[in-house]
Amino acid sequence: MRPVALSPENRQAALDAMAATPLDILVIGGGVVGGGAALDAATRGLTVGLVEARDFASGTSSRSSKLMHGGLRYLEMLDFRLVAEALKERGLNLQRLAPHLVHEIPFIYPLTHRVWERFYAGSGVALYDAMSKASGYGAGVPLHRHLTRRGARRIVPALRKDALVGALQYHDAQVDDARHTMFLSRTAAAYGAHVASRTRVIGLLRDGDRVTGARVKDLESGREFDVAAKQVVNSTGVWTDETQSFAGERGQFHVRSSKGVHLVVPRDRIRSDSGLILRTEKSVLFVIPWGRHWIIGTTDTDWSLSKDHPAASRSDIDYLLEHVNRVLVEPLTHEDVEGVYAGLRPLLAGEDEATSKLSREHAVSTIVKGLVVIAGGKYTTYRVMAKDAVDAAVHGMRTQLDRHAPPSVTEDVPLLGADGYEALWNQRHMIARSSGLGVGRIEHLLHRYGSLLDELLDLIAEQPDLAKPLTGADDYLRAEMVYAASHEGARHLDDAIARRTRISIETFDRGTDVAVEVAELMGGVLGWTEAQRANEVEHYLKRVEAERESQTMPDDATADAARMGAEDVVPVSITEAAS
Repeated sequence: MRPVALSPENRQAALDAMAATPLDILVIGGGVVGGGAALDAATRGLTVGLVEARDFASGTSSRSSKLMHGGLRYLEMLDFRLVAEALKERGLNLQRLAPHLVHEIPFIYPLTHRVWERFYAGSGVALYDAMSKASGYGAGVPLHRHLTRRGARRIVPALRKDALVGALQYHDAQVDDARHTMFLSRTAAAYGAHVASRTRVIGLLRDGDRVTGARVKDLESGREFDVAAKQVVNSTGVWTDETQSFAGERGQFHVRSSKGVHLVVPRDRIRSDSGLILRTEKSVLFVIPWGRHWIIGTTDTDWSLSKDHPAASRSDIDYLLEHVNRVLVEPLTHEDVEGVYAGLRPLLAGEDEATSKLSREHAVSTIVKGLVVIAGGKYTTYRVMAKDAVDAAVHGMRTQLDRHAPPSVTEDVPLLGADGYEALWNQRHMIARSSGLGVGRIEHLLHRYGSLLDELLDLIAEQPDLAKPLTGADDYLRAEMVYAASHEGARHLDDAIARRTRISIETFDRGTDVAVEVAELMGGVLGWTEAQRANEVEHYLKRVEAERESQTMPDDATADAARMGAEDVVPVSITEAAS
């Protein structure tokens, strides 16, 4: 397999191919499940297309807690099957599928009651470790250990003495969700899938009672065309109800949206060598190490407003600060918050009104012939969800294929950048010397690109000026903005600042200071005129202004109204298309 660049030329070729040649499977939705489904189908030898109305991971898949975890709290709900499945997938990603993007991290769980809580929580964490080892993919993840209060505060000096009587330390894994999702789609393209973002499905094609493809619109050019496919897989997450309405059917299940809000604060504001997991009255709260920052989250509340841009209100931010400050020696304030992001979890609707108790399980349905719908689930189990969706699609077209479709092989298919990653990590000091970049910089790049680092270094060799850091966001090089547009499918400023990098949540200015520089770098690849560059910058600045305003509003309704004040740089509305 050779790496394929998600370049402007590749996108155009993908659109032309989908318009010209019938597919076996068309996947709608470029989130983690859609990308996983495209990769699963392509590696079975099927012809595949993937279309995404916005950018890869622009919805839920870039707004998670950025954990690849087994779901420790689901043990308390006795959902052993889900935990076992997730722990296996965590191990697969750590060891084989994406070791460059998924990394082990420690957590401290403070105990607040003597004797019984240590036994109760310790038993749960011990079972978690045992299930991890039993999966066959637990190697390399350290076992939990019990700590005294003094021992815990040596690791986390930020903890108030009266906030715990002891602690447990266990380990899970972390992932840059947006980059991982993009890598899935890019890997699918490397195996032959036709992949195109900014391409919206505006209707389904029918032949009698069977779906035979989709009518799509290239939002960049305005061109509309039909894509014929034996099976269509709807993997649109929180938009599932809207997109399945294209078929004129109610569907066999419904999806409710649960809003999760996260804060990002500087690393020096919480003195700790470990993440934290804290109980709240509703759920759990994580304090997660994230480079030179901490991610604090999350909330879990019902959301029925705009799915396009879920907004965080001041009450959401107050809730998170209040709960984390209960255990910190030095409380955090609103002035400490660098970034805020809100995402929607797609939960299978049930009888319980509390979204924290709705199912994180997934479901697959064929509501009409030729249309498979996949919904629910959690980020960590994306590969299983994708496999189940493609299994259903293969079953639905068994009489249409002139060959036998083999079973899923994605358990053994590393993502681009994984092969050779460990060797390059061992050589990072040599790479630093030969490239002229610091060792810390090379480590950062290896965690973002893996063995595709060579492609980035080749860009720098051709244009040495690209080795300079971005002004105002020096964690990232100028070359990364060029590469985002030339190789990673970034079409607009927001794609690069919010998802290919995380500048939008890692700087106090939310990326406004680098907007002009990034527009110049991307514009050189994408052929933007001066007017287009100015338009991109204007839209990004308005987006940040609207988000800031929404975060001062007292509730969801006023926050949503404020956030919707900024239009998308490329207008898109799935709900309008559905109606």
